[in-house]
Amino acid sequence: MSRTARQRLGLGVGALLLATAALPAPAHAEDTADYAITVDPAATGPEIGKTMYGVFFEDINRAADGGLYAELVQNRSFEYSADDNASYTPLTAWTVSGTARVRNDSGRLNDRNRAYLSLDAGSSVANSGYNTGIAVRDGEKYDFSVWARAEAGGALTVALQDADGPLATARRIAVGRGGWARYQATFTATRTSTTGRLAVAAGTATALDMVSLFPRDTYRHEPNGLRKDLAEKVAALHPGFVRFPGGCLVNTGSMQDYSASSGWQRKRAYQWKDTIGPVEQRATNADFWGYNQSYGLGYYEYFRFAEDIGAMPLPVVPALVTGCGQNQAVADDALLQRHIQDTLDLIEFANGPATSRWGAKRAAMGHPRPFHLTHIEVGNEETLPEEFFARFQRFRAAIQAEYPYMKVLSNSGPDDSGTTFDTAWKLNRDARVDLVDEHYYNSPRWFLQNNDRYDSYDRSGPKVFLGEYASEGNAFRNGLAEAAYMTGLERNADVVALASYAPLFANEDAVQWRPDLVWFNNHASWGSANYEVQKLFMTNVGDRVVPSTATGTPGVSGPLTGAVGLSTWNTAAAYDDVRVTGADGTTLLNDDFSGDAARWTHTGTGAWTVRDGEYVQSDDTAENTMVQAGDPAWHDYDLRVKATKKSGKEGFLVAFGVQDTGSYYWWNIGGWNNTQSAVEQTADGGKSTLLAKAGSVETGRAYDVHVKVRGRQVTLYLDGEEWGHFTDDKPAEPFRQVVTRDTRTGELILKVVNAQPAAARTAIDLGGAKVASRAKATTLAAAPDAVNTETATAVTPRTSVVTGVAGRFTYTFPANSVTFLRIRQR
Repeated sequence: MSRTARQRLGLGVGALLLATAALPAPAHAEDTADYAITVDPAATGPEIGKTMYGVFFEDINRAADGGLYAELVQNRSFEYSADDNASYTPLTAWTVSGTARVRNDSGRLNDRNRAYLSLDAGSSVANSGYNTGIAVRDGEKYDFSVWARAEAGGALTVALQDADGPLATARRIAVGRGGWARYQATFTATRTSTTGRLAVAAGTATALDMVSLFPRDTYRHEPNGLRKDLAEKVAALHPGFVRFPGGCLVNTGSMQDYSASSGWQRKRAYQWKDTIGPVEQRATNADFWGYNQSYGLGYYEYFRFAEDIGAMPLPVVPALVTGCGQNQAVADDALLQRHIQDTLDLIEFANGPATSRWGAKRAAMGHPRPFHLTHIEVGNEETLPEEFFARFQRFRAAIQAEYPYMKVLSNSGPDDSGTTFDTAWKLNRDARVDLVDEHYYNSPRWFLQNNDRYDSYDRSGPKVFLGEYASEGNAFRNGLAEAAYMTGLERNADVVALASYAPLFANEDAVQWRPDLVWFNNHASWGSANYEVQKLFMTNVGDRVVPSTATGTPGVSGPLTGAVGLSTWNTAAAYDDVRVTGADGTTLLNDDFSGDAARWTHTGTGAWTVRDGEYVQSDDTAENTMVQAGDPAWHDYDLRVKATKKSGKEGFLVAFGVQDTGSYYWWNIGGWNNTQSAVEQTADGGKSTLLAKAGSVETGRAYDVHVKVRGRQVTLYLDGEEWGHFTDDKPAEPFRQVVTRDTRTGELILKVVNAQPAAARTAIDLGGAKVASRAKATTLAAAPDAVNTETATAVTPRTSVVTGVAGRFTYTFPANSVTFLRIRQR
């Protein structure tokens, strides 16, 4: 997942609307809009695969430990370190009473489980779990286990309690003399709490490791299992596939293994062999997103989960080219070959007979039957396309030589367009790759504007896997924009083979990325507005597109208007000689900062001062330090400015078309850790990239920046040379539709998105199809800023029966709504 991103509760609005054979009574012009949908049921559209929609699970926002993985004890094996997070110690999440020491010596449980706890006699430790504590429910069972060693033997007293007292009857566990052994006990909660603590007290000197507490009621009651409510929310989507494990976890960090030869490297790319076998023998690792990974939820659990919910597994392995801001190609052929062999071994682990080396390990874990792996992805969002593709080709050749049935997926980098995207796509196309993974996170406006993105893709080229996308928010307006876009994905099902929203999970107390599909804490979970949209589409796919057309909404008119602005991001910079002139040469703004900066309004962060005839932003850790000047009504103008980077990680930002703090364009010169430049548009609470190129900015050098705005066309010049141009004239069409056929039920599924504040009165022509007079409607309708929370579900589906359906009928789709009509053909 790219790092270049992007981040009110309203009342739900429901409506039961009846179809009639004639137009409904006239309504106020501002309340309704007239549309027409024409369906051609005799024509044959693209087939839609059963695996078109899926989910992407990455351990971000504590999605695994403290999330889907049901373990209630945080830092159970005392492996946390500053490598994971600067604030971590081996006793993070633990409190000590008496004397306890974390040791890392030959007395450890095993080589891969490096640290353990030594408790003195009469001492105890207590674990605080995740969020507000360990959550338990009255009457439910919880399974405790621990590895312990006491040279002279002894006993442990284990208690589950909160500030109000015991939560279950304490357990006394006798510990035998000598070496490490695993001990178990069961608690039955006597009341409900979300602030529990697990306390372990030693009567004699005792070593502890792998202190664990699991709810008995995990998903499908699996040991080492998954948190039931979270797993059930994924299962309810009926996903066609599960992509795993990343994301940035795959293509960042060291590619070395976890062994003495690598110095027990703690910041590694996700490598599948670290994550299988007995949990006490699995490696630990720093998570790219700033915490620790226990790997309790590893590849075996992933394959089991995909199988349990009827989804195709789609694992991702490192290509030995890092991304997500690291952007280095590993030049070690032996290491590359080891990773290629690891990938072959992964396929054997998934598919090999129980008599094979890796199939036997799968069988020993409890699954002698194969997992039927058919797709595997190599790499994630690499920004060095040539270096990545050279390595990808070696992976693909080795995989298909041994497993010719395997589809090997590539990618096109972290953005929806730009030099990396174009280069990657050419390489993939020329090599006839099976599927290419595209990722993008854009504004709702971008998704409304780009419904036709895949209409022009080559039907004979590689298929598209839209592996990560979202519209940068969890309000219903975001869900509406994504729903409108999904109608275009389905219409182009002959090109778009797979698609998954991202990320999947977010722990509300540990968020690194927004938006997210499912939110949770230690005791509850809830689907976002986006989740409800995904669920509606994923459970009503159909198996073939039925061609249809619809009238649209008048498009963008008038010129691009707005004031101008200056900004920085993690950079100190100086600006001088800002001049804005109209197309007729009229001076609109001329500021050489020889006096003050009275004409500029500071709307962002940072520290701006006039210094030595320059306007200087001096805080090189501040993000979006925007100052703006001028009139939001300005149009058809030239903006010229001198810009100099003083220090920091990136370059500088020159804004135009500034309407307010949430609506503007800027030229981001030397962004993304000073690796590329791009034009970005901010609107509707999100940001979209309109144009991007590789490039960097030199510290101390003055650059001449010139932005030329004419109508809705913008041309950009750097040091007198044209850098690029774009025209922003695509309408953000709010009314979108697609029709599919469900052969099993004999129904046409008419899917309509109305992402505007006016109801859409629509004449529907089913092209002569003979249909039942009654249909089922499922509608999501709410205020655009509505969000779902733990305590209120503003966005939720409502079903109704529609009468008066015929070959031609009229239906009024509510304002701000997604409506699916299932119409049975006779």
